[in-house]
Amino acid sequence: MKKSFDKGFITPHPVLIIGTYDRDGRANAMNAAWGGQIGHNQIAVSLSGHKSTVNIKQNKEFTIAFATAEQIAACDFVGLVSGEKVPDKLEQCGFTVTPSDKVNAPVIDQLPVTIECKVLGIQEEFGENRVVAEIVGMKADEEVLTDGKVDLDKLHVVVYDTVSKCYRAVGGSVGGAWNAGKKFL
Repeated sequence: MKKSFDKGFITPHPVLIIGTYDRDGRANAMNAAWGGQIGHNQIAVSLSGHKSTVNIKQNKEFTIAFATAEQIAACDFVGLVSGEKVPDKLEQCGFTVTPSDKVNAPVIDQLPVTIECKVLGIQEEFGENRVVAEIVGMKADEEVLTDGKVDLDKLHVVVYDTVSKCYRAVGGSVGGAWNAGKKFL
């Protein structure tokens, strides 16, 4: 028999590191878990009141890098401290940046995959800012590619488990999409 609960959850969530520049051109990054892809070339991220949110509203461009197991402490750190209070937080955790050539936002050198985004719209609702953006490019280190595509086994991407409040490594494939269910045809 199943036990009944008053609340539910959706898990896991991607651990997204949002890169922005502030008004003075200083790079900032934050950890965000409330985001995902919309269709083929758009993403949506839900953000509350952060320095990165202000930067996104100002510049209308940003980057999203995937947190990795190798960099989890630094990725967690950029979510623990505010760029308003710790302006050198990227340097403090060992992150360096290179400017994107497609958007006015930084690419974190230590994170192997970065998506470059241009804001399509920002809607304020439920105390959050829902940012919808077009994906205009992607950067990926060659070490995480197989046959020209990002290989999650090589990337060591992590997800956020909202139930246990921890980061989890993404494991291997358990079946082919649009293939595993063919056994019922």
